[in-house]
Amino acid sequence: MRKFIHSRWQRWVNRRIPRSDVQLLTQRNLFILPTAAGVVFGMLLLIMLITGINYQNSLIYLVTFLLGAVFVGAMHQTHRNLSGLELTLVQAGEGFAGDEILFRLRAAAGKDDAVAISLSGDDVSVRVGHVPSHQSVDVAFPVPSAFRGYLRPDQIRIETRFPFGLLKAWSWMRPHSAAVVFPRPLAAPEVISAVDDADEAASSRSPEGNDHAEIRPWREGDMSQRVMWKRFVRSGQMVVADWEADKGSPHWLDFNAFPGADHELRLSYLSWLVLERGKNGARFGLNLPGQVIEPDTGPAHVTRCLRALAIWGEEKPRDAFAEPHGTRSASDPAGRSAATSGVRS
Repeated sequence: MRKFIHSRWQRWVNRRIPRSDVQLLTQRNLFILPTAAGVVFGMLLLIMLITGINYQNSLIYLVTFLLGAVFVGAMHQTHRNLSGLELTLVQAGEGFAGDEILFRLRAAAGKDDAVAISLSGDDVSVRVGHVPSHQSVDVAFPVPSAFRGYLRPDQIRIETRFPFGLLKAWSWMRPHSAAVVFPRPLAAPEVISAVDDADEAASSRSPEGNDHAEIRPWREGDMSQRVMWKRFVRSGQMVVADWEADKGSPHWLDFNAFPGADHELRLSYLSWLVLERGKNGARFGLNLPGQVIEPDTGPAHVTRCLRALAIWGEEKPRDAFAEPHGTRSASDPAGRSAATSGVRS
């Protein structure tokens, strides 16, 4: 019953607060309730009112109505703290699995000051503080990650209890954009890539005239330089030549160079190798099933390769879907069907 009520409540909230990178807080999406202290305060007012009625004491009436007016004024002020506040997702961060990924948000107040604002979610709380009227404050909101892939918090709670802490007003922001979580780097063993540089392959040997080549059917991810195009023209068969003496090129980081390792471990090895090549300023390319990044150097190339490793075989989160700690979960198999369909043995 509890799960049913929670699911109905969650569906209602999701309809009322759709996913967006910009959230304007209005009466439609703001909620307010008494805190525990507010409930005790209200019970105290009720007891005082009953006592005043019983003894017909004007002083008790006066104190009761004064404190009641304070409670009502606090309710309006608490609601006004958030009313008109606009929360914008400026940037969804990037990082490695196991780290906290920073989502950079901007809180802009409307015609009224926003006082004592805080953001929370997934056991993380960030104090924003005071946002003056018609001004903005930038804040970094950390989201814990555990798996590579896309990371998007389901809800970010915006809350205030000012003044007195008798009531709390809150709402949620449900970001649409997702952060990218890179595979956790693990020191890779010494391996040799099976990928040749295109120019070396073209100049050193020809598939049609090599007696030591093994002929096999073409598989997705094979380089076009290995295809025996003359045979394809004659027979229509797409075949590839594998050479026995092929030792690959040192300029390539190859997904298939780690026999026996599962897919996630291979990606962690490649993540470590990408970082090492980036530190040394070496020229390198990345070969993944279904995707090839040509050799290059520089920080932009390193980031591009890390992003490719992070999202390989993953799908962007759907609007109504958000996986905690990343798009992968502990129950996922080592390789998804979408990813394994393109893996070469």
